[in-house]
Amino acid sequence: MLELFSQPQAWAALAALITMEVVLGIDNLIFISIITNKLPAERQPLARGIGIGMALILRLLLLSVIAHIMALTTTVVDFGISGPLGPHGEPTFETALSWRDIILLVGGIFLVFKASTEIHEKVAPGETAMAGPKEAAKAAFAMVVAQIIALDVVFSLDSILTAIGMTKHLPIMVIAVVFAVAVMALAAGPTSRFVQANPTVVMLALAFLLMIGMVLIADGFGAHVPKGYIYAAMAFAALVEFLNMLARRRRQRATAIAGH
Repeated sequence: MLELFSQPQAWAALAALITMEVVLGIDNLIFISIITNKLPAERQPLARGIGIGMALILRLLLLSVIAHIMALTTTVVDFGISGPLGPHGEPTFETALSWRDIILLVGGIFLVFKASTEIHEKVAPGETAMAGPKEAAKAAFAMVVAQIIALDVVFSLDSILTAIGMTKHLPIMVIAVVFAVAVMALAAGPTSRFVQANPTVVMLALAFLLMIGMVLIADGFGAHVPKGYIYAAMAFAALVEFLNMLARRRRQRATAIAGH
């Protein structure tokens, strides 16, 4: 361990991997924030804690079986269909699916479905109201936790495969994963409160989840969208929403002053 971290390359790899893991964790955190905000306020911290704790456990478990993770990329089913060749001679999409591809496809479809239903609920409120009795509340809590764990599996697999691609040293992977999940734990509460206090941000975040779901589906079929494009689009949309929030606050302040 001391010999490993005496090398500058190891520190550079650790910094790069921590940055990438934190960025990948944002997707996971947005989903956790939106889904837990549907619960009563007193139960939200517990649900977030379970979701983030499971994210850490799943990532560490996947790291402990790293050889099996590598085997997940071998083809298990092939429908014999492929798209036109890209500029480098690679097919633009293919249906030779590995277990990793299948997991990404299922996770992407689930994310698209969940984001779509959440958007529908925001646009047409009242059609899917949450029941009030204790039994219904318990069922809702269990459903929220189950959904968080299901997406944790997908995001954890993506996170670990990214780590494997960036370094071959297990200690670096473990440190980066633990650091990223710690950042998620610290940011979960503020992120959830911010999302809840700004309804337009909720819609933007759901649009992000819809886009991430489509990207996962495309990735499952071998159509790889560069992460830089995705996060650049998300950053631009977030900047526009931030400017809109500033404009709304200034109008509200001007209205309040005029009222006095």
